[in-house]
Amino acid sequence: MADPLTPVLDALNHRVLIWDGAIGTQFQRRDPGSEAFVLDPDGSWSGRVAEAAQRLGGRMLDGCNEILNLTRPDLVESIHADYFAAGSDMVETNTFGATSIVLAEYEIPELVFEISLAAAQIARRAADRFQGKFVAGALGPGTKLVSLGQTTWEELESTYTTGFTALIEGGVDVLLLETLQDLLMVKAGVVAAKRAMAETGKRLPLIVQVTMEQTGTMLLGSEMGAALAMLEQFPEVVAVGMNCATGPVEMGPHVRFLSQFSTRPLSVQPNAGLPVMERGQAVYKLTPEELAQHHEHFVRGLGVAMVGGCCGTTPDHIRAVKASVDGLKPSPEAHWQKVRRLFPGFDFTIKTQDQAEAKALIGAASLYQFQPYRQDNSFLIIGEKTNANGSKAFREMLAAENWDGLTEVARELEAEGSHMLDVCTAYVGRDEVRDMTTLLRSYNQHITVPIMIDSTEVPVIEAALQCLAGKPVVNSINFEDGEGRTRAVLELCRKYGAAVVALTIDEQGMAKTVDKKVEIAERTIAFTREYGLPDHDVFFDCLTFTLGSGDEEFRKSATATLDAIRQIRSLFPTVNTTLGVSNVSFGLKPAARMVLNSVFLHSALEAGLTSAIVHYSRIRPESQIDSTAWKVASDLVFDRRRVGAA
Repeated sequence: MADPLTPVLDALNHRVLIWDGAIGTQFQRRDPGSEAFVLDPDGSWSGRVAEAAQRLGGRMLDGCNEILNLTRPDLVESIHADYFAAGSDMVETNTFGATSIVLAEYEIPELVFEISLAAAQIARRAADRFQGKFVAGALGPGTKLVSLGQTTWEELESTYTTGFTALIEGGVDVLLLETLQDLLMVKAGVVAAKRAMAETGKRLPLIVQVTMEQTGTMLLGSEMGAALAMLEQFPEVVAVGMNCATGPVEMGPHVRFLSQFSTRPLSVQPNAGLPVMERGQAVYKLTPEELAQHHEHFVRGLGVAMVGGCCGTTPDHIRAVKASVDGLKPSPEAHWQKVRRLFPGFDFTIKTQDQAEAKALIGAASLYQFQPYRQDNSFLIIGEKTNANGSKAFREMLAAENWDGLTEVARELEAEGSHMLDVCTAYVGRDEVRDMTTLLRSYNQHITVPIMIDSTEVPVIEAALQCLAGKPVVNSINFEDGEGRTRAVLELCRKYGAAVVALTIDEQGMAKTVDKKVEIAERTIAFTREYGLPDHDVFFDCLTFTLGSGDEEFRKSATATLDAIRQIRSLFPTVNTTLGVSNVSFGLKPAARMVLNSVFLHSALEAGLTSAIVHYSRIRPESQIDSTAWKVASDLVFDRRRVGAA
């Protein structure tokens, strides 16, 4: 049996693909009449549709264009056919609002499957009337934002899964998430698409298009870098882009960004310019010729591979676009084109290590912004005060359920320079899932830096990943209890698109020697690669033991950690490394801790450390610490014993 991924991906390798234009605009122009928005109680419906028709009793569902898939399939099919005739290679199903959230506003949330199945079958019939045409099963954003708590992850994933399952069964060639305004919604949609493909046993290409407002960000303030960093975690996503909200002029800077950094082909569907209000109605003034000129520039100059139109565009717009880009090749200077040349036959559904390292955006992301792992003038600073195990103040606020106070702690860490926050809510006697999700829902909205989820419990990690937009980091995996938990956590990282911290711990306990630390790292990297994580998304923690106890067993522990960092970075040059720096000074007085932490961190960075979990405001450079104190702490770190000489 032929791979269903092949036709569309093969077409992308040989030509620019042309989308359709607005379907809603065509409904308005053709005016199907009020009777088309009624499920006739006497109609020949069956199952849930018949039940809904009886319950509604002939009520008009004004504005529910998706109901036309049931009442006027002829009209929907004719619109698809007109776009194909105008030059479209691929049309979108009439399912923009086919989610339970939107359909609930018309009191028919149970009809997601039936409406989506009918839409796919209609578009399929239209495509089959032409040669070499494709159908994209498209779902939109709904009317509620999960990051703002207006809906839940569970509801989004469930309804997107139902819709995509119906679209797949109806015969679509591609799955499309479009006009998305909330990165957590994007992630839920991607997870749902993967789930629908798994449940139907049919792999299809997945395309994701976000919407950038005139403000230059998505509706909730997300930068394009945050969106792209998150989407590139999912090999199922074969093309990325944007649609709606603005015209091609306003989209230009974002298309340029994608051209410079995306490893996936680019898809762009602008509105026909910005709307102008005339006689109480929004009118789009961008002409077909003007849209065509912009798309020609996007293809020739920025490497866009899929072009089309959104609100206000018509078959005339698509006809002009077809004439302008027909026979063109996307610019070879686009990053995704360079990646294809570097790795012939690049297949995003099979993530080899070399392909993964070709990414341009290497880092984490929050709802709002991308955060590179490698900082130009610093290391990746991971704030440690948002941890119930390490901060008494945090633990007390958690016990009191002072969520505002806990959010303020995070804001303080962000203000003092932390690039990421390590968040742990493990507290004996409390519900860790509830505490973690409550806190992270607040952090997702109010904290602009990415989050490191710190938990040993798989259910807590999964619940946390469903709260965080962007690309978080999971802390951590190890082999203390064998391989089962490591596999479970890595599966979550693959499912939700997260990086991971790996501790050098195995069934025999915490590794103390250099050789043992390196041995566990080599064992771990085989697992992370098996689960599709590129090396740069793995943070090795070679463990920090306290030097404050004077225990002979740990006198050389710091040097073992430093040497292990060097060797692991030599073996795996693109991995990241991290340490809980303050563990080295546990048990000492605050002034001594500050000096020892600063010296140890300085030494670790020289050894190749790329990140550290640390209270950054309590770290000092060598120039700000008394030279004698620095020397004493350095002697302790490197186990230089000078008592006899003294």
